[in-house]
Amino acid sequence: MMNADFQTFQHDLAAHLRAPRRMSRPSGVPARRAGVYRELVFNNLCSFLDPCFPLARQLLGEPRWRRLCRSFQRDWPLHTPWFREIPGEFVRYLAEATIRQPLPAWLADLAHYEWAELAVDVMETGKIPADPAGDLMDAVIVLNPALLNLAYRWPVQHIGPNYRPRRAQPTHLVVYRDADDTVRFSEISPLTARLLELLAADAASGRQVLSRLAAEISHPQPAQLLAYGRKLLAELCAQGILLGSRA
Repeated sequence: MMNADFQTFQHDLAAHLRAPRRMSRPSGVPARRAGVYRELVFNNLCSFLDPCFPLARQLLGEPRWRRLCRSFQRDWPLHTPWFREIPGEFVRYLAEATIRQPLPAWLADLAHYEWAELAVDVMETGKIPADPAGDLMDAVIVLNPALLNLAYRWPVQHIGPNYRPRRAQPTHLVVYRDADDTVRFSEISPLTARLLELLAADAASGRQVLSRLAAEISHPQPAQLLAYGRKLLAELCAQGILLGSRA
């Protein structure tokens, strides 16, 4: 069994490495060695954040980005044992924490958008039987399981060095992995986003989902929506967002 004094030492050292201004280094740890450990821990954290959020890093600039990474290390409790989940925790930090550093209003959405590519890339889905040439209207539709149906307050897909939005603009995007294991992004309408949401919630045919949509929006001519929806389902299947109908 681990000695209680050693456990206390480990806890104090970890607290110091995360927040040296808040927690002094434990007795017996040389200042120089503690400094080396602090930089190793921080550099290791950045090695998981920097590749996942290149645009956020570029737009903030290196000094502000490093301050943000340090505040994340200091203030956000990480409970996951998996290094690959650190970027997801960083996204949660931006969305949920009270951050004293002034940041662009769109940064949390942009970071989530950048993280989505990694999230979809590592999704474990297995092989799902589907007929890509099947009847999308009257057979049960198979939705691509490696997919995120996302809604943002800001037009994240357009943010870059030459464009930083001043006003919010609600945006719907689908991020998915195609048959070649390539992660793709597609901007979609609110109606398409709702259709994908319904397909993810229940096993249903295209006709059933489109009829429900027509009822939700009180469409004056449901037959027109069904005709439009037939074409939309075919387009989504061609893109790989839908895999086809249940085989």
